[in-house]
Amino acid sequence: MSGDHEVRRIDPTERAHLLDASGYTPPIHRFAPSPELASVVRRYWMPVWALPEGKVSVQRVLQYPVCLLVVSHEYALLVGPSSGLSTTELHGSGWALGTMLQPAAGLALAGGPVDRLTDATVPLADTDLVAGIRSAIGEDPLDPQRQRAAVAVVEESLAGLLPVDEEGLLVNAIVEYVEGDPEVQRVGQVCEKFALTERTLQRLTARRIGLSPKWLVQRRRLHEAAERLREEARPDLARVAADLGYADQAHFGRDFRAVTGLTPGEFAAEPRA
Repeated sequence: MSGDHEVRRIDPTERAHLLDASGYTPPIHRFAPSPELASVVRRYWMPVWALPEGKVSVQRVLQYPVCLLVVSHEYALLVGPSSGLSTTELHGSGWALGTMLQPAAGLALAGGPVDRLTDATVPLADTDLVAGIRSAIGEDPLDPQRQRAAVAVVEESLAGLLPVDEEGLLVNAIVEYVEGDPEVQRVGQVCEKFALTERTLQRLTARRIGLSPKWLVQRRRLHEAAERLREEARPDLARVAADLGYADQAHFGRDFRAVTGLTPGEFAAEPRA
């Protein structure tokens, strides 16, 4: 990270975060990566929570196809891509600084093909990074300057992943295309866009992101679905299914329930923050 870069707070719409069943989410402070690290890091996020004694909140996330670095006051983890619903239990008081990496970064952190980390979590081996983050946060995780200092520690560490190789840049572009274009509803469209055979695309995504091309399309659909189902007016589920490219509402319902454990109607009826 260049010395004159100011860590910038951001507040993106986070459609991947489903909150808990009561609609609760702790305050989450989010930061953009430095421009130099944009090919390695998507963003940083830092929840800070203080729950009443005995209260447990199960936060639910439909993860993106990336690896995560998560360092808290209690643990330090490298989190692989999650094919299903990711959950985290919060209790008491605490904080965690998360780094959402770009797809390109997974190979280096996994020490090989990323599919070895799919649906897995391992201790973060970089003890200097962990110590630096905890030292920067100190006893006041709500202090904006301490938050920024902790992000700067991560940036310094991840600068060693640069420059990103050509295959990594290709994987970043593929995921950005699928996530950003709602018209992409078939794997064949991705193959055509990047002049790849389906077999080549499958091998590439298994090696670099640990997931299949079909998963990428389905996850984008579920992110869109969750966003639509959160709208204040009760959504027309048949219309949502059609807009997302499903053959019918039943197929949409099965896909949504298989991943979240809830029908679209049940999710739409949950309280909102």
